[in-house]
Formats: sequence, structure tokens, C-alpha cells
Amino acid sequence: MFPDDKEMKVSSPERNLRWQGYLSEIAQGRESALSELYDESKGLVYTFALKILDNQPDAEEITLDVYKYVWSNAANYNAELSNPSTWLIMLTRSRSIDKIRSRRNAQELSGIIEKEIYSPEKSTETAALESEQRKIILEALSELDPNHRRVLELAYFYQYTQSEISEMMNIPLGSVKSIVRVATDKLKQTLKVIE
Repeated sequence: MFPDDKEMKVSSPERNLRWQGYLSEIAQGRESALSELYDESKGLVYTFALKILDNQPDAEEITLDVYKYVWSNAANYNAELSNPSTWLIMLTRSRSIDKIRSRRNAQELSGIIEKEIYSPEKSTETAALESEQRKIILEALSELDPNHRRVLELAYFYQYTQSEISEMMNIPLGSVKSIVRVATDKLKQTLKVIE
């Protein structure tokens, strides 16, 4: 996934005008425009993601995520706010940072769980009670709609804002707020067993 030599020789203003045209066509549902934009800009997106993440599979995943977002949201692109290459870089940067946060949070969560499970300081009774509580919480989470569960995980375990969740999951901010409220209420009802 590297830029073509011929693409590197095209001036930035000329390239950005062409990419603006692609984005307009993508907004109208023209898949071939997405393919053309991808072919011409994937090197830029991939290289930037790789610089941030320093991990080839993650950079490839982010690159695909960026173009998936472009396909769904090309109509939201505003040429007055940024040129296409800047927009693609901003999308790449935000997704790469999300990936780093996700990695870090997963490592921290794994460490906490390992510490809790293998802590020699806990009595057998305390460990058993906490294990039962964990089981009830996991069961309560599993009863939620998968999208609702994902929103809660992003909000509470990964500390994303509702605006960030809205953008990541491509759902309106009002829906995210509603999901958090409804899912939290449902969890509270289910978890009354623990109290």
C-alpha cells in the first residue's frame, strides 16, 4: 500500500480538485469514484497510519476504516473547511489514536483482571463473591442488544465521549444518548440482584 510514482508528480492543488470531484461522486453513490480515490490516496492514508501506529496490520485496518467512513459520509465533506488530503489525514489520525487508546485500555483491563483474579491478598470468600458479581454483570451485559452493549463499553470501559461514539459507530448523537440512558436503566434493573 504505497503511493504510485505518477501520483506523487501531480501537484497538490490539481490532486485536491480531482479528489473533491471523487468525493462529490461518492456522495451520490458512485462506487467507481471510491475506487479511484482509494487507488490514488491509499498510500497517503496508510503511510500516515503506519507512522502513528508502528504496526502494519493495524495501519491496514485503519486504512480500510477510513475508506469505509468516506463511503458512508462523503456527503458531509466540506471543501470550505479542508482540502480532501487534509480531511483524509484527519480521519486517519483520529482512527489511529482511537486504536492506540483501545490497545492501551485493553492492556490495562487485562492487567486489572489478572491482578484481581490472582491476588493472594483476597480471602476465598471475597474472591468467590467478586467472581459471582462479575458473572452477574457479564450476564446482564450479554442480555443487551449488541449495539447497545458496544455503546456502553465504549462509554464506560474506554472512556469515549458520546460525540466520539456517534462518529465511530456512525449513529446520531441523540441516539447515542438515548442508548446510554436506556441500556444503563436496563442494567440497573438487572443488577439489583447484587445489592
